[in-house]
Amino acid sequence: MSNPTELISHVLNPVTGKSLVDEKRIINFQEKGDDVHLSYNRDGISPDEKKVLEKNLLDALSKKYAEDNIFIFSQSENSQDTYSALGSQPEEKTTNPAQLKVGHGSVGEKRKISGVKNIIAIGSGKGGVGKSTVTSNLAITLAKKGHKVGIIDADIYGPSMPMLFNKRNKRPDASSEQKIIPLESYGIKFISFGSFIHEDEPVVWRGPMLGGVLNQFFFETAWGELDYLLIDLPPGTGDVQLSMAQNLEVDAAIVVSTPQDISLLDARKALHMFDKMNLHVLGMIENMSSFICDACNKEHFIYGVNGVMSACNELGVGFLGSLPLELGVRKGADFGKPYMANEELHQDSKVWKNYQEIASRIDSYFHPDDNKKKSLMSKLLKK
Repeated sequence: MSNPTELISHVLNPVTGKSLVDEKRIINFQEKGDDVHLSYNRDGISPDEKKVLEKNLLDALSKKYAEDNIFIFSQSENSQDTYSALGSQPEEKTTNPAQLKVGHGSVGEKRKISGVKNIIAIGSGKGGVGKSTVTSNLAITLAKKGHKVGIIDADIYGPSMPMLFNKRNKRPDASSEQKIIPLESYGIKFISFGSFIHEDEPVVWRGPMLGGVLNQFFFETAWGELDYLLIDLPPGTGDVQLSMAQNLEVDAAIVVSTPQDISLLDARKALHMFDKMNLHVLGMIENMSSFICDACNKEHFIYGVNGVMSACNELGVGFLGSLPLELGVRKGADFGKPYMANEELHQDSKVWKNYQEIASRIDSYFHPDDNKKKSLMSKLLKK
């Protein structure tokens, strides 16, 4: 096909009824190996209309490309329509980029973050278990349940949220009150040290220097009203965790691990750390629990069977759920479109359903009365 946009030439803007191609909304259409990346301008298109539009784009592109290899990205210069649909407005921005405060953070009484209802720390003990990927997809799952969600990427030495949320090389602005305005993507507000440095630049800091930056992320960021704020902690049990424990009132913690014994060894250390902080652990999530072969449809337990569940039983900790390995999760992370943001493509998968179950268990802890009402309503409807 000489002109790849011919595939989508009949896809119409649901607002105007005109072709996206005719309106010159296609920003980029690129093949990368077996994958195809499509970016379009979505100014003036509401979230509900966007969902319809992207389904139509997916249907059109799937005539030539496998659905698992299609990645659709939207860009917007003016998101007023989105904020109106959500019933909120963004913080007023200035032309001045936000600046970080490097140095020792002051230690005083623990504080809550104004406007934030529930703060959850997500740790792993060991690096490389997919904690940041789990955090980003869990945030989107909670948002799809109607919650306002934010993320603090506290992994100062290896920040990954800008890449996961397709905001590489985007720097936050400062409000008129000189607070950091968090970046926003897929309905999630987030702040990351990675947004303030070049992504190839190493962070060579001693631990105490992190305190000022963390306090700025906690208390000098314009979070607005949030139902959940997830803190993506770095691996280990070091300075970032200690600074958080000394300064911030955290409501609960989650530990992510693979089923492998060597990962569980460090996950136990994270659990004991949270215990010493007097921080309630909601439970553990088993990531990369298994792999289902595309060719034979057989489930392979690469890192062992039920390792995290066994550890939970042994330690008296709740088991929140397991997440299998799936190619779409890796691609979504690499290309800046988290797996759980792509409902049309993944909503029938085991990974999708398991994320929904994990998010529901978290909701059950923070909103027990809502679950009692649902249970009562179910009983009444059965009569």
